[in-house]
Amino acid sequence: MKKRALISVSDKTGIIETAKKLDELGYEIISTGGTFKAIKEAGINAINISDVTGFPECLDGRVKTLHPAVHAGLLAIRNNEEHMKQITELGINTIDVVIVNLYPFKKTIMKEGIDFQEAVENIDIGGPTMLRSAAKNFQDVIVIVDPKDYEKVFSELETGFVGMETRKYLMYKVFQHTAVYDSMISTFLRKQIGIDFPEQLTLAFEKKEQMRYGENPHQNAASYSEAVPIYNSLVNAEFLNGKALSYNNINDTNGAVELLKEFYGEPTVVAVKHANPCGVATAGSIYEAYFKAYEADPVSIYGGIVACNGTVDQRTANEMVKIFLEIVIAPDYTDEALEVLRTKKNLRVLKLKDVGVPNPKGTMEFKKCYGGLIFQDMDFGVIESLDTVTEKEPTEQEKKTMEFAMKVVKHCKSNAIVIARDGHTEGIGVGQTNRIWATKQAVEHSKDTKGAVLASDAFFPFNDCVYEASKAGITAIVQPGGSIRDEDSIKACNELGIAMSFSGTRHFKH
Repeated sequence: MKKRALISVSDKTGIIETAKKLDELGYEIISTGGTFKAIKEAGINAINISDVTGFPECLDGRVKTLHPAVHAGLLAIRNNEEHMKQITELGINTIDVVIVNLYPFKKTIMKEGIDFQEAVENIDIGGPTMLRSAAKNFQDVIVIVDPKDYEKVFSELETGFVGMETRKYLMYKVFQHTAVYDSMISTFLRKQIGIDFPEQLTLAFEKKEQMRYGENPHQNAASYSEAVPIYNSLVNAEFLNGKALSYNNINDTNGAVELLKEFYGEPTVVAVKHANPCGVATAGSIYEAYFKAYEADPVSIYGGIVACNGTVDQRTANEMVKIFLEIVIAPDYTDEALEVLRTKKNLRVLKLKDVGVPNPKGTMEFKKCYGGLIFQDMDFGVIESLDTVTEKEPTEQEKKTMEFAMKVVKHCKSNAIVIARDGHTEGIGVGQTNRIWATKQAVEHSKDTKGAVLASDAFFPFNDCVYEASKAGITAIVQPGGSIRDEDSIKACNELGIAMSFSGTRHFKH
């Protein structure tokens, strides 16, 4: 039988050059639709798929390759005498090379206002079926799904022998590709019908880059993005200066970006160190906010990450380069600011237009545990209702600061306490095994606690935090409430003249 190659591609990158090589190597080329037309227009001989199946393409192209003349030619095991006898009797030729990539489902669903039926029409049926048939018979059929593999395959094919290692690699690429394709479809449909927690969960990600190392130098790592990109995701930021991002850089910067999203529409700067905020401020300008965030903890910000939700100007950049920072991320920079920041050759400067835009409701998050996964809604709440539970009422300014402080404390590792005033943090206590230690840490790291507001991510199990706050001169406290000993804390506040409000929303972050 004459050697045959079947080509049917949506992505036509390099396909004419590939078809020419196959023709030169003596392969008879079978093709479909637009691919057939492109190959013929390039002056290369090709057979239309209908001439192989003896059946016209029909149903607006939905049925082209779903035919025994195609799949028997792919699945026949060449050293199986019975298989070869059957296809000979049926007048079917073998197909030895398959080059197929799929309808652009991903591109379709990324369009704004995508119509459901249009998305469904871009679900490829024949393509995945051919790929899977060819990949199953990998020892006899060379199957290519990724244009990047053309060169690798043809360097071997031209010698007359494609090795088993390459064939297994191509087989893997097919099943990986179709798995991701199917996962994108199922995820799209799951969201369309509002299923949050399916019985089987499939997730599709694409590799962005291999990293130098992971959390520590002896760990290997790589970064991935969701197969369907998220517009305000850190992994889609434009890289403007500095070294490649490390595992820790991405983890920590993501924490800064997620906190920044709490302050949409307010000029805000978030400084993060080791995945915890060390200084957060809102102000009339990004410059003022940066200055306040820096002043909140000028020690911890050293070697940290700074996220801004407004354009960084030259004046702000001049302040930033006075200290060592790992990363600056913002929606934009003036040309003068970029020139200043680039004087620090290792400073990673990232631009993400929608860096401060909140995540859409329904966004989920997960963590990997050994042998499993935990999956949940993102924590979108801040304060359910601000209910004063003490004799003393907080002032309007204190109420405003309570909301600010709760936005910050929800992004701190528990147990966490934030002390704040006038739109900026004074002190932050994070990751402690008990709440009184977190309170003492926050007080110790504050410049001025007199008249400030204290926020807690979870309820007070005892009244010791109230007494510690009073010693520091704190005048108002906000916490979720809900402890069986709430009355002890309320009584202590009344004795000490502190206003306390319950938010009704816990914000553990582990």
